[in-house]
Amino acid sequence: MASILVVDDEMGIRELLHEILTEEGHTVYPAESAMQARAVREQMEPDLVLLDIWMPDTDGITLLKEWARDNLLTMPVVMMSGHATIDTAVEATRIGALNFLEKPIALQKLLKTVSKALERGSLKKPDSETPIAETNSLELPKGSNSDEYIGGIAKSYFDLPLRESRDLFEKAYFEFQMLVTGGSMKKISEFTGLERTHLYRKLKALGIDVSKYKGE
Repeated sequence: MASILVVDDEMGIRELLHEILTEEGHTVYPAESAMQARAVREQMEPDLVLLDIWMPDTDGITLLKEWARDNLLTMPVVMMSGHATIDTAVEATRIGALNFLEKPIALQKLLKTVSKALERGSLKKPDSETPIAETNSLELPKGSNSDEYIGGIAKSYFDLPLRESRDLFEKAYFEFQMLVTGGSMKKISEFTGLERTHLYRKLKALGIDVSKYKGE
C-alpha cells in the first residue's frame, strides 16, 4: 500500500487519521509540526501528504511553498482545515495542492480523496524524469482532477457577485492551466480554443504574470 505523511498539530486528528489509514493498509507517518514534517520529507518521499493549514510554528501554506521552492513537492498534497477561505484555497492550488479536506473530516470523503490522490500520483512512472505536466495530454498536477478542483474550490465563488466571481474564477482557471502546462502558451491555446494573441491579452487583463511560469 502507500506511505502517508499526516501533518497536524492536533493529536486527536493525527490519531484518528492514523487509525483509519492504517486499517486501510497504509503506513502512516505522523508529524505535529512543520519541523517534523520537514524531517520526514528529508528522509523519504511519501506517496501522499495530508497537511493542516493552521499550525503554531509554520503554517501549511508556507511549508507547501517551501517544498515547491526546493523541488520537494513531488507527491500529492491534500490540505486540511476547518477555516479555509477561498483565497487560501486558490493559493494552495496554485502552489500545487490537490484539494481540501474540511474538518471535521468525513470518513468516506477522506477515503475517496486519498484513493484518488494515490491513483493520480502513481501515474508518474518511477523510471521517467518527465514531469506529468509535460506529457502530451493535459494532466492535472499533484493528484488533482478537474471535478474535484471545480467542486472543491470554484463552488465558493457562488457567494460572490457575478462579475467578481467570474473574474476570480477565470484568473484561477488560467493560472491553473499555466501550472499544468509548464507555462506553454501553445498548449493552453489548443486546450482552451483561444487564439494566442487573445490569450495573451486575457492573461494580462487578469493580472497574471506569465514570467513567473516556465516558458514553452
